[in-house]
Amino acid sequence: MIELEEIRFDRARPVEGYGPGFFRIGGALLRGNVLVTPEAARLWSGPEDMAPLLALSGSVDVLLYGTGAVMGRAPAAMMSALDAVGISVDAMASDAAARTYNVLLSEGRRVAAALLAVD
Repeated sequence: MIELEEIRFDRARPVEGYGPGFFRIGGALLRGNVLVTPEAARLWSGPEDMAPLLALSGSVDVLLYGTGAVMGRAPAAMMSALDAVGISVDAMASDAAARTYNVLLSEGRRVAAALLAVD
């Protein structure tokens, strides 16, 4: 018999949903691009807005970069800047990044997600 166990996020903020131009994170609806950590979720200007990403140094090992509706690459400048402070970047479509973030979050990993909104 297969037993299912409910995923518990404790106080962490999972991505609960997304749609055209929005993300629902930890019960809050955010319209636009977002930066999500276990502690907080906030609007994010996009890949040129490096300061909040670099501020994750020391608290995050992996940044999932959601590229929008289709899979793309993270900008080279973003990857090299984050690599220099010890953060690995994994780029994928935003829907896949949101799901992967939730899985890694449920495992207690040191993860964040920078997600571009899907139009």
